[in-house]
Amino acid sequence: MTEKVLIIGAVWPESKSSAAGQNMAALIKLFAARDFGIHFASAAAESLHRDNDLLLACTLHTISLNDASFDTFIAKLNPAIVIFDRFMTEEQFSARVKQHCPDALHMLNTEDLHSLRHARHEAVKQGGPPNDAKLNNAFSQREIAAILRSDISLIISSAEYRLLTDYYRVPDKQLQLFPLQQPLTSPPELPDYPTRQHFITVGNFRHAPNWDAVLQLKQLWPAIRARLPDAELHIYGAYPPKKATQLHNAKQGFVVKGWVNDIGKAMASARVCLAPLRFGAGIKGKLLTAMQYATPSVTTEVGAEGIASAGEWPGKVVSLTPPAAYIDAACQLYREEAQWQQASQQAKTITAAYQNAQHQAQAALFEKIAVARNDLPAFRQSLFLHSLIWHHSLRASQFMSQWIEAKNR
Repeated sequence: MTEKVLIIGAVWPESKSSAAGQNMAALIKLFAARDFGIHFASAAAESLHRDNDLLLACTLHTISLNDASFDTFIAKLNPAIVIFDRFMTEEQFSARVKQHCPDALHMLNTEDLHSLRHARHEAVKQGGPPNDAKLNNAFSQREIAAILRSDISLIISSAEYRLLTDYYRVPDKQLQLFPLQQPLTSPPELPDYPTRQHFITVGNFRHAPNWDAVLQLKQLWPAIRARLPDAELHIYGAYPPKKATQLHNAKQGFVVKGWVNDIGKAMASARVCLAPLRFGAGIKGKLLTAMQYATPSVTTEVGAEGIASAGEWPGKVVSLTPPAAYIDAACQLYREEAQWQQASQQAKTITAAYQNAQHQAQAALFEKIAVARNDLPAFRQSLFLHSLIWHHSLRASQFMSQWIEAKNR
């Protein structure tokens, strides 16, 4: 009998809209390749760019938050593994899963540490650097609790893995380093320096770090354009709001393109990718895409985190304070062919190393799943914090859900 995996999605997967969407698509394909029956459920509304072709491999379910109908659904489905997409979904549904399917393995797909991104955003809003982030806050307490409740959590960044083990003291046994599973196969031939032109930036506009980066570029662009009057900046991303499209100014070369069906083609024709990220977390899919198409990039420490060091970066890792350093780096990389060629070649090197890490992580993940499922009670027995956080006195999210359910009757 085919074993069932239930993925509870915070949203329906959109692999052409975000790195998170690509990561989810990869997870579905990995479990399908191992002959699991894939069930995908979400309480989210159907989205414009949903991966309908991908979801053909799944049995789809629409579920409701804080509703006893989920109890009936999960008991009948009785999955062997439940994957919670982001910690908020774990908060909403894990207690019901545990009650009705006590033998199911709980996996948390973090995508990135949302609490880290939030803390860095707060630090930046206060006028400080992201390194001033206050890591012990109400948001992080919720997210770390979700990680501790889960049997295995997927962590896409080595920097976040170290943060979880060294600062938050999460046991290694409950974590699996699982680099962002973005497809990175490159075309056999890519355009070279002379045939490429313009700058590019990419990012789903609903993601706060991406919108902030566009605002940073709006301030940086006049100085770059003054030195490179023939260059344009092409801005791609799903769901551009009116405030973004209003920034479009073709005469100034600040071109807001919005949604694109094939970002690879756009990236391959660009000379330099810009990603002036002031805050964020996880792995930046836009920068992996740049490397996949051998496009050098200029980013910040936050952008490069988890991929490569500043010394190894295929382009430049530069602070935005002062902005002159970022402007200089962008212009030099765009104008100097020798520097560009070296960075382009380095992009190919890092892409190959990252692909190798992806493949190793896939094998390690399914080995860890097999070990845990072989004797789940024994696996959990050694995890004191796991049992502690499941103690009734600490299950506020479950009781809140039940209160909302009763109130809605």
